[in-house]
Amino acid sequence: MARKRLPRPIFDYIDGGADDEVSLRRNVTAFSNYELVPDILNDVSAVRTGTTLFGQPSRWPLMLAPTGLTRMFHGHAELAVARAAARHGIVYSLSTMGTTRLEDLAQAFAGPKVFQIYIFKDRGLTAEFVARCRDAGFHGLALTVDTPVAGNRERDRRSGLSLPPKLTLKSLLSFVRHPSWSLPALTGSRFDLANVSHRIDALASGPMSLFDYIGGQFDRSVGWRDVEWLAREWNGPLAIKGVMTPEDARRSIASGATGVMVSNHGGRQLDGAPAPIDQIAAVRDAVGGGPDVICDGGIRRGSDVAKALALGATACSIGRPYLYGLAAGGEAGVDRALTLLTEEFERTLTLAGVNDAAALSRGHVRTRENRRDMA
Repeated sequence: MARKRLPRPIFDYIDGGADDEVSLRRNVTAFSNYELVPDILNDVSAVRTGTTLFGQPSRWPLMLAPTGLTRMFHGHAELAVARAAARHGIVYSLSTMGTTRLEDLAQAFAGPKVFQIYIFKDRGLTAEFVARCRDAGFHGLALTVDTPVAGNRERDRRSGLSLPPKLTLKSLLSFVRHPSWSLPALTGSRFDLANVSHRIDALASGPMSLFDYIGGQFDRSVGWRDVEWLAREWNGPLAIKGVMTPEDARRSIASGATGVMVSNHGGRQLDGAPAPIDQIAAVRDAVGGGPDVICDGGIRRGSDVAKALALGATACSIGRPYLYGLAAGGEAGVDRALTLLTEEFERTLTLAGVNDAAALSRGHVRTRENRRDMA
């Protein structure tokens, strides 16, 4: 439905990845390498799904990952997503590159909320975000660390997606063929990177590609001392987003983070990076039982969440699934996507003979390779 309702360049921005999109595909298909091993004759008349994430209660182990430029996909933007998250009792994360001011989001959404942050070249801007999030009542920060330079997202390059758009003739025709998207986009609220536009003069200098814009703001020299600085500045729940190895997970916790988001940025950065699900067990073993370990990427079924939890994840986060819903039907579309995942997760626990999501363990999952070895 999202593909039908969006102009092709806008849909490709949601749907696409970097280079040959190997990691993009692998993020999803890697889950098929894991089999769920059920228990039998357990009382599953009541299934408990609640957990704690970023120090806040969550109705089930899922959070909505930060996604930039959300107003491109539906005019109600981040507020529609947050309202759906509130109904489902789960964490919502707002992107620095979002199109809704963090103060407006906080005022409209009383649920558990996280702000995704970068350490910019201008450390003053990062410190400003920390202060604004504290004043607005955000419960946690997620520091993205896998974007020293933007990935080579070739679908967007071909379509000419930029700020403002530099469209090819083919792209322009796609916008013309989708008046239900194009007319509201032209007549509705002004598109704006609401949390950063007041400080980034480059936006006023004329058309520039998303890649050049993002690349120009990020500091390739960011290191562990910067993480330590941010942890001190914030002094609250902090996850490092973009961790892929046990060593970096340990270093994240040692530097003051309270958790990690195991992520390859949805296959949009380093193509060929491992699928997050394949790294969860090793990361959990590295950091021990205390820190949050969030599997970010490739979730398409409630059973995927169960597999990640069995391997050691605290929770999973999704981006594309709720954006597809948003593009297809606005707030109702997000709500529908979340309802489907929730029902699938609860059904999976019931069929697996697990009456509490916290009881999922390594014994409930095995790889197909191990099955062959055992045979």
